[in-house]
Amino acid sequence: MNSTNPKVSVVIPVYNVEKYLRECVKSVCAQTEKDIEIICVNDGSTDKSRDIIERIMRKDKRVICIDKKNSGYGHSMNVGFDAAKGEYICIVESDDYIEKDTIEILYSTAKEKNLDVIKSDYYVFTSKSPVHEYINTCEDNSYYNKVIGYKKEDIVFDFRMNTWTGLYRKDFLRKNNIKHNITPGASYQDNGFWFQTIALAERLMFINKAFYHYRQDNPNSSINSKSKIYCMSEEYDYIYDFLNKNKELKDNYFIPYFKKRFFNSMTTYERVANENKLLFLERFAQDLKRMIEENQFNLIELKDEWLGNMVQRIVDDYELFFYEDMKYKYEREYKMYSNYLSALQGSEEIKNGAKIKNIYDAIRGKCNGSR
Repeated sequence: MNSTNPKVSVVIPVYNVEKYLRECVKSVCAQTEKDIEIICVNDGSTDKSRDIIERIMRKDKRVICIDKKNSGYGHSMNVGFDAAKGEYICIVESDDYIEKDTIEILYSTAKEKNLDVIKSDYYVFTSKSPVHEYINTCEDNSYYNKVIGYKKEDIVFDFRMNTWTGLYRKDFLRKNNIKHNITPGASYQDNGFWFQTIALAERLMFINKAFYHYRQDNPNSSINSKSKIYCMSEEYDYIYDFLNKNKELKDNYFIPYFKKRFFNSMTTYERVANENKLLFLERFAQDLKRMIEENQFNLIELKDEWLGNMVQRIVDDYELFFYEDMKYKYEREYKMYSNYLSALQGSEEIKNGAKIKNIYDAIRGKCNGSR
């Protein structure tokens, strides 16, 4: 290993993941490409995560640990990236793991094609199931295994959004000052990093092979805290500020940005607790209206009638949108349970249950009468 300038720096953000951390770091240590460094950024863990890293460090000198006070995912990633010495940087989340040939194949391809960014497919799994589902990063197979240049078609921004299925050339990141957003306690801080790298990469490639195993134990967990409901809005404000600093990028990618913001915000809306949905929609309506006015943007430019109508409904009257949405959902739920109840009432189980009850009542009556 070249300890001064390894081929790849692997950054692992760590916060209270003692249950999965050993499997994660061991999968990186086992890479067939040995010329790597492994940077664990301990974000003030209060469990045994730091002890686990320490034990692995004693056995593998390529592993280092950076300890810091808890300040969130974005800050941890920036600290790890700033410390990286590798030609390329790889992200592995501390509750996931990778195949042993991950870095060897990604790095050799990146070098051969002189890539700024290389991304791959991945697997999704849960801790309770042995099934690992293969996920395609690209919606269109024609975009695999070819170099995509600086000017990208909008469809590229519809591909799977994640930051951990590939490599990033370190000089490319530093030249363009690409950072994670560091809002303390916020979520979705990979969205801004993903958008910047896709928009700015002059040589980008997606390969149709999966290496990364992404643990998804609770993908649709509810957002109950008021302090968390605006995190998506704040992350997309961060991306909006990035676009506003570069007119060419904004001219090229404002529409895919607008669509990405809308759909990811609506996904968040579905997860927000019902009592906070109106607050979320109020902010979302303000954000949509501001972007439309500032950019003199006509919704016809979206070339999607359904999307345009949805945006217009929220901007015109977000409260009416909320109540219509709730009415639709509860009507659907009511019909589902009504159909379920109707099916039960006519079932053999109900009929048999009624017969047994009649027999039981008759026997009980005779028992009572004989006293």
